[in-house]
Amino acid sequence: MENKVGFDSKLYLEIQSEKIIERAKQFNNKLYLEFGGKLFDDLHASRVLPGFDKDIKTQLLIQLKDKAEVIFCISAAEIEKNKIRTDLGLSYDGEVLKFVNNLRSLGISVNCIVVTLFKGQVGATKFARNLESYGEKVYFHSYTKGYPSNIDVIVSDEGYGENPFIETTKPIVVVAAPGHANGKLAFCLSQLYHEYKRGVKAGYAKFETFPVWNLPLKHPINIAYEAATADIKEINQIDPYHFNEYGTLAVNYNRDIDIFPVIKNILKKITGNKMYASPTDMGVNMLASAITDENIVEESAKKEIIRRYFKAECDYRRGLISFDTLERNRYLMSELDLNEDCLSIIPNTKAVAKASALPCVGLMLQDGKMVYGKNKTVVSASAAVILNALRCLANLDDDFDIIPDNILMPIISLRRDYLNIKKQLLTLDDVLIALSISANSSEKAKKAVEAIPLLNGCEAHSTFILPSAEVQTLTRLGINVTCQPVFLGSNISND
Repeated sequence: MENKVGFDSKLYLEIQSEKIIERAKQFNNKLYLEFGGKLFDDLHASRVLPGFDKDIKTQLLIQLKDKAEVIFCISAAEIEKNKIRTDLGLSYDGEVLKFVNNLRSLGISVNCIVVTLFKGQVGATKFARNLESYGEKVYFHSYTKGYPSNIDVIVSDEGYGENPFIETTKPIVVVAAPGHANGKLAFCLSQLYHEYKRGVKAGYAKFETFPVWNLPLKHPINIAYEAATADIKEINQIDPYHFNEYGTLAVNYNRDIDIFPVIKNILKKITGNKMYASPTDMGVNMLASAITDENIVEESAKKEIIRRYFKAECDYRRGLISFDTLERNRYLMSELDLNEDCLSIIPNTKAVAKASALPCVGLMLQDGKMVYGKNKTVVSASAAVILNALRCLANLDDDFDIIPDNILMPIISLRRDYLNIKKQLLTLDDVLIALSISANSSEKAKKAVEAIPLLNGCEAHSTFILPSAEVQTLTRLGINVTCQPVFLGSNISND
């Protein structure tokens, strides 16, 4: 049974690229386009919009590669913190390096990397020197003097003029960054200042996937975005500037609305003209035009809100987020009257765990069938459920031992005898590697390996907090994962 699709990526790619080119033409073919969200692996969007290509921004850049070049911004503060992107286990500076290499391999021009918000941080300096040793061009942009209130200083040689101007050659300059608050806007405005000093009447625009400006404020897709950004307190609002100018409702988020008067005045000071009437005007977002089934995307967005709630519960239990963030996720659940029963794998897995009194991971296949795995004596519950799912997807006999003992036992012995790991069960990664080895000599194991792509889009739930490594592996398999906020070893029979 195939995944239901509610979004047309091909159509979106076509109309989005047209709108970007159209916007560049409005500014004499010189546009600084701030890219929000993730260039690769936009897993949130692909979950909320079934049919959305998680790498669609990259596909967009491929389509525009004759007209566009990319500049990456990364905050010196984020480098210092060595911040981790939790879904893929990459540090932000590691993510930038990955982006640069991936884009160039696709024939997309990457101009340089800009370290923003720089004030002499040692880690940021070391990061830049490391990149330069590989032949990368790296620039430093400092905090803007006078920002946000003193427009005369901001738009002067003391403000934006203090930053180096970066030469670009293509009509569209895509300014991207890992995560938020990486100084993309300040960089774009600094470049605009220098361009106008040189007589080039360039423009600025934003490309954000969410929130979707022409969907209702309380549409599940927009609420799912709020759930995804609850930790940074982004709240969707009706854009008052857009309504006052045009008399129509448009959705934007609080940070863009709050800062718009400042941006409007800076742009007017740089250009001498009113560039935009509202923060929504700054955006180029045609996402709503590519939704093909409203019911499917609404249902998917609601499921994502539930997943975000469970993630918040677990993150709070681990001490990773504040109580305010958890409460925000709870509130968003209540706004749409959602509960865990809306994801049927959750109550079913809890019931199986309670009946067996064992930690359990459940997985719902695309045809609605549910399979389970429990922590026993050899493999983890995550590994067990994946083996059971592959056995089912490959139509193998229930009594068939997918991985023979002569492959599993040496791994157990190695861990026990040489690595001094006496009690830990074999992880999902261990078992997948063992399965791939078994596929060389077993036709049935080979069928199980070939069924792995069918796990994409399945829902999984664990009655305990899974190790981050297992969550990352499940995510890479395309499985959507939720966990009860219970540490392994607690009384899992409690509701």
